Amino acid sequence: MKRLFLIMVSLVLAISCGKEKDIEIAGAQQTDAKLTKLKLQPGFKAEHLYSPSDNEQGSWVAMTFDDKGRLITSDQYGALYRMKLRPVGSDNLRPKIEKLRIQTSEKVADSVIQMGYAQGLLYAFNSLYVMVNHRGNDEFERTSGLYRLQDMDGDDQYDQITLLKALEGAGEHGPHSIVLSPDGESLYVIAGNHTDVPEMDGYRLPNVWKDDNLLPQIKDPRGHANSRGAPGGWIAKIDPEGKHWELVSAGFRNPFDIAFNENGDLFTYDSDMEWDLGMPWYRPTRICHVTSGSEFGWRTGNGKWSPAYPDNLPPVLNIGQGSPTNVSHGKDAKFPEKYRRSLFAFDWSFGIIYAIELTNQGATYTGQREEFLSGLPLPLTDGVIGPDGALYFMTGGRRLDSDLYRVYYDETVDGAQEAPAHKGTLTETEENKIRKKLEAYHAGPIEGAVDFAWPYLNHEDRFIRYAARIAIEHQPVSQWQERVLQEKNPVALVQGTVALSRHANKSLRNQILDKILQVDYTELSPHTKVEFVRAIELTLSRLGKPSTALKNKIIAYLSPQYPADTDVLNQLLGKTLAYLDDPEVVSKTLVLLESQQGENADVMANAATNSSDLILRNPQYGMAIAETLKNMPPAQHTYYGSVLSDVTQGWTPELRERYFNWFYRAFSYKAGRSYIGFIDKARKTALSHVPKAKMEFYNQMSGDSLLNSSGNDLANAIVQPKGPRKNWVEADIKPLLADGLQNRNFEQGKNMFAATSCITCHAMGAEGQNLGPDLTQLGTRFSPEDILKAIINPNAVISDQYNSTVFSLKNGQSIVGRLADEDQESYTISQNPYAPEVTRKIPKNEVVDKKLSTVSLMPPGTINRLNAEELKDLLAYLVSGGNAENIIFN
Repeated sequence: MKRLFLIMVSLVLAISCGKEKDIEIAGAQQTDAKLTKLKLQPGFKAEHLYSPSDNEQGSWVAMTFDDKGRLITSDQYGALYRMKLRPVGSDNLRPKIEKLRIQTSEKVADSVIQMGYAQGLLYAFNSLYVMVNHRGNDEFERTSGLYRLQDMDGDDQYDQITLLKALEGAGEHGPHSIVLSPDGESLYVIAGNHTDVPEMDGYRLPNVWKDDNLLPQIKDPRGHANSRGAPGGWIAKIDPEGKHWELVSAGFRNPFDIAFNENGDLFTYDSDMEWDLGMPWYRPTRICHVTSGSEFGWRTGNGKWSPAYPDNLPPVLNIGQGSPTNVSHGKDAKFPEKYRRSLFAFDWSFGIIYAIELTNQGATYTGQREEFLSGLPLPLTDGVIGPDGALYFMTGGRRLDSDLYRVYYDETVDGAQEAPAHKGTLTETEENKIRKKLEAYHAGPIEGAVDFAWPYLNHEDRFIRYAARIAIEHQPVSQWQERVLQEKNPVALVQGTVALSRHANKSLRNQILDKILQVDYTELSPHTKVEFVRAIELTLSRLGKPSTALKNKIIAYLSPQYPADTDVLNQLLGKTLAYLDDPEVVSKTLVLLESQQGENADVMANAATNSSDLILRNPQYGMAIAETLKNMPPAQHTYYGSVLSDVTQGWTPELRERYFNWFYRAFSYKAGRSYIGFIDKARKTALSHVPKAKMEFYNQMSGDSLLNSSGNDLANAIVQPKGPRKNWVEADIKPLLADGLQNRNFEQGKNMFAATSCITCHAMGAEGQNLGPDLTQLGTRFSPEDILKAIINPNAVISDQYNSTVFSLKNGQSIVGRLADEDQESYTISQNPYAPEVTRKIPKNEVVDKKLSTVSLMPPGTINRLNAEELKDLLAYLVSGGNAENIIFN
């Protein structure tokens, strides 16, 4: 998924210790490795309960407790299990476990329940609800959908399976979790953006969604989600029988789970698109407050909406890079009060459970995050607060080794604080109550809705304004369109224009635009200016270009405001004026394109620091972050370059040369995996508008020679593996090397040394880098078997010379980096192997603990693209020390 980053640790630098001693130490460490790798907050203890992968029970990703306090779990690619857990502190923690079985009249292959493949489980209404996420390989396997399992004869075994609704979608962006509503009368389900929105009985988010973007569309150059349209991932409310489905919210990328707080408000943890890292439309993983009828603006490719747009809602908190899985709320936990008003958000990639302490902010919340629990590695999948008030969580997914843990609070532990017996509470604000009153009008036409909601269109609280607009959109347009066209308050007019643009026919376009242009733009607040220009964009996007006279009137109104003081306004003004053929948009946008300044400079710097903290937690995913941070493109340039790509007027030869020279410079930066492809797609669109006689001139000027044949990457002279690929394991070593390494191909071995990225970090003779150990003498000290074993399992033994250190801080956070230096006052660490010269200091008085990481900087799987012959040539090259005269090649 990410670019591989190869650093030989373990075996290579075990200079002072024999292999036998290393193996003995590693074996001794395995006893407590499951728990010692966990970092917990003061007062908390963890217990390792079970390892399903050690018992050939798969990799677990979903769990729920039934009415008898038993835990039910699901293997991502297999069956369901049920277990009776032992109490906290038991001498023997191993649970009693059974594979769920069913007896029905259906013809099945065996008596084992044919469910499994679940990414969501919930026990409620005397039933087990199972969200199957699977395409099905034979007649006995269930395909994606929500199922209800019931025990009809009372023998404690499920004997009836009911498909409540089949769903179109599967895989990691397919259907996910199910939760019980706060009143215990309904269910809520969530699905990722590769799951079609099924036909619903009701739509709290009006079913009028579109892409709504004047920016020339560029879909992901590598094809991800190219076929997926609005509204993306979604959340629905259903009755226990699954007969009535109501869409609650949409516009997500791929959130896995949802949870309610003590006020009955719903939250989710949405995922990022890591290939977009470093691009202006990148959206980090984020905590979202899911209100009735909410939209969160995911669109494919470069079409994602800014959180500042009025037709979607902003997140409660941006987290950063990661892979969200579980979301739980601590209201039922026997934890200290702040954790009982916190969300627990799980990140699979970097092994962190965040505690998000929520605080009221008008009709919504703010969140303060804390690293509640972490581990290296710790691929977190699901979690739930148990009947005993402890947090149960699992690791696994993608066929990784799976484990079940329990975390509980012990007031007797040093540093612990007393956990009050009563539940933590969070006061419901008056604004929150107003929002919920407005949401009562989100179910459809209701008499009096327009009169009630209209005054709230200009409320200072954004969530109230949004709820009021959605309430109005649910009423017949004839009841409120004239009210929009007569509105004098600019804030209410903007909200009304957003609503009307989404529901009106094209005959109203000129009236809408004429009305909104009566507003004095200079008198608007900064956020209202954003909403104002977005309202114009929506009107144009939905209803089309106006007449020449009105188009020129809009240009005359907006052009003097461009460029503006903020990035989001410049984005909106730039693409809107480009769409309208403003003759000055080219020259003005080029100034922005060539500027190295931007309002987000400090924000980007802080984001870079936060991202650096993730790199060494999981090098397999972190190295892509490392490369991006080493040479990040200016934040907004890709946007402005895309804005100009489809402009046909206002060009001069000098302006074109400036524009196409920018593309050449843009290819020198490193961002997410799709960055080069996005730039090249914009470049090719721009080239399609130049005179044919000048096309090749601009083609070369803009960097065509720098690209590979696909245009998705820079040209690379490295010979790539032919494959076929194989997931190499230690059991393959003996048969692979049975005939030795004689008469190998030196050139192919050298090519594979580069293709697997070994050369990125290691020196071999005079070639390569020195981020990792020099490998020139590797073959004089270790056998091919030992070398290959270290490559396949890099975490087995890690040299302290190339290991990372985990620093636990007083504030509960942790920082991971390579210790470069220390003095009496601080530790100096390096976190980016691609930029080792960039360091940060950690004051020693803030550190409460430090320990070596158990994760090698070399991720597993670096050789999996190689076939057997290519792998043997690579090994021969390593053994030879890069010497073509070595006997191994003769």
